[in-house]
Amino acid sequence: MKAKQIHEMTDDELTTKLAELKDELFNLRFRHATGQLENPNVLNTVKKDIARVKTVIREREIKKA
Repeated sequence: MKAKQIHEMTDDELTTKLAELKDELFNLRFRHATGQLENPNVLNTVKKDIARVKTVIREREIKKA
């Protein structure tokens, strides 16, 4: 996911997307632990997407204050 796409989302969409990404990360970790994950690089991608979303959420919180 590109940073530009994240910046265009509303606050509600960001919180929803963050929850979806956390669920996806959980599932990927579970599949990795059981040896069913074919591409472990996906874990890093999802982690970076989570960080991007959290960063934008925090930027908006600071901007409001």
